[in-house]
Amino acid sequence: QVQLVESGGGLVQAGGSLRLSCAASGRTFSRYNMGWFRQAPGKEREFVAGINWSGGSPNYADSVKDRFTISRDNAKNTAYLQMNSLKPEDTAIYYCAADGRRSYYPSRGSMEYDYWGQGTQVTVSS
Repeated sequence: QVQLVESGGGLVQAGGSLRLSCAASGRTFSRYNMGWFRQAPGKEREFVAGINWSGGSPNYADSVKDRFTISRDNAKNTAYLQMNSLKPEDTAIYYCAADGRRSYYPSRGSMEYDYWGQGTQVTVSS
């Protein structure tokens, strides 16, 4: 079982950048595909970005393509989400999640993920 802890959220002006980190416990981090999701007040949780267990097949929601970059460092048991050119509509709680299936393509569906962090707040001011 893996435990996930997000960090790096905060308040930033529109056009600014943040890097979110997701620290995982245990020795099996490299066996999990990783995803980032977000949830704004009154909205459903939505997929943001995903990456497979070896760091390949990154994919992104259309709303964040060319602005966000997902990556991972298995030696550090950490996944990242680099967020550039932030917009007020990016304001949400951001969650990292782990999918133990280790399929080649990371899933875009939240139900496929087995473990979740508690989230980190990102607020983008206009």
